[in-house]
Amino acid sequence: MKLHELEKNPGATKERRRVGRGPGSGLGKTSGKGQKGQKARSGASINPVFEGGQLPLYRRLPKRGFSNAIFKKEYAVINVFDLNRFENGTIITPALLKEAGIIKKQLSGIKVLGEGTLEKKVTIQAHKFSASALEKIKESGSKAEVI
Repeated sequence: MKLHELEKNPGATKERRRVGRGPGSGLGKTSGKGQKGQKARSGASINPVFEGGQLPLYRRLPKRGFSNAIFKKEYAVINVFDLNRFENGTIITPALLKEAGIIKKQLSGIKVLGEGTLEKKVTIQAHKFSASALEKIKESGSKAEVI
């Protein structure tokens, strides 16, 4: 087989619909858009939730319930392997992490996750630790302190 012998599979391509082309096409005159109205105009697109000026459904329905989202605690997340850049015996605090550029903002606190391995013996002070992170910290002989 040569490049000039390649052909597309049958049904892989379709002829494009040519609207406004005489009586034989079935899409002549108004090009299948009907008579007048907003949707018959060029460039017409109406938001699917627009109800023609009638008060929309999402505004007619009563607002119910309570969302606790504004009180949600968001933690700055670091992984165990991020702590390998510190020397043995270092006490790692949130201030030290910020200074080193590992975290940008402290948010509601710092959470240590268990991605990677810890090869140094350090003391880590954080607000939360995942179970896998605690396991890897103990394996390396390091200490985890909850602030």
